[in-house]
Amino acid sequence: MDRIRLGILGAARIAPVAVVRPARRVEQVEVVAIAAREPDRARRFAKRHGVPRVVPSYQDLIEDPEVDALYIPLPNGLHGRWTLAALAAGKPVLCEKPFTANAVEAQQVAEAAARAGVVVMEAFHYRYHPLFARMLDVVHSGELGELRHIETAMCFPLPLPRDIRWQLELAGGAAMDVGCYAVHMLRHLAGAEPEVSAARAKLLKPGVDRMLQAEVTLPGGVTGRWTASLLSAKVLSMVARVQGTRGTMHVRNPTQPALYHAMVVRAGGRRRVEHAVRRPTYEFQLAAFANAVLRGASIPTGPDDAVANMRVIDAAYRAAGLEPRQPTP
Repeated sequence: MDRIRLGILGAARIAPVAVVRPARRVEQVEVVAIAAREPDRARRFAKRHGVPRVVPSYQDLIEDPEVDALYIPLPNGLHGRWTLAALAAGKPVLCEKPFTANAVEAQQVAEAAARAGVVVMEAFHYRYHPLFARMLDVVHSGELGELRHIETAMCFPLPLPRDIRWQLELAGGAAMDVGCYAVHMLRHLAGAEPEVSAARAKLLKPGVDRMLQAEVTLPGGVTGRWTASLLSAKVLSMVARVQGTRGTMHVRNPTQPALYHAMVVRAGGRRRVEHAVRRPTYEFQLAAFANAVLRGASIPTGPDDAVANMRVIDAAYRAAGLEPRQPTP
């Protein structure tokens, strides 16, 4: 196989941005089919975005012999169930974040992926962009000295009360949506697993967080904080800050650098601003998925990484007096 025929489970709004458009520039991937809970919606999606075939159901798409791999952009609470179904059919999966509803389910998927021996990748697209590679270079170079403190924040308004991201039964909430980015970025910048020491949340409705902020500790006395908000006083904040004994790094919009971004480094009495290529993160992600499936290339957002991320989110919910999310029945 020298090209992946990709099927999409669900006519989600993110799918055109995440895979349909990038596939036009990533020659190793072709989007060939879609299935949705509502067939009419799948047909409209296929017509609008040039997807050749509409398949009657999710299971039919998974079992389709002309589909090599699956992209799963379903609501959070359904990620685990359908990733497991794809693995049972031996199909590689690119699964939207968060990987599953909680860490227990993530571990089940990770074990199934290991048994199946196929690629499963969590769709943290920012992680594959040259901007984040450069951020890691600065942190690891020693220019900032020894790490002391890391802060990440993902905050933007979502004033849509019927949106699936506000539905507890679909494993919604700010920490599950934008928070998984903040957690993931903090973990990867630190190169270590954080322990949640305290957390606080503001609720939109019972059990559903509109804002969650967690304090964490890391090996070597390093501290951290991550903030997630979909509706709070902090209207818009998408940043990563790293403080070392010799300097600091402040990055604006590290998750969508194609729109705008800037990395400001202060060290040795000097200040500089760096910019990376503005090519979309999703193109880098899809190319990485293709290389993993076709050539066995390693990926930094595989199942084990996903389990670690969900453990931090679960711990933050508990520290804030909330329960971790549950899979959708």
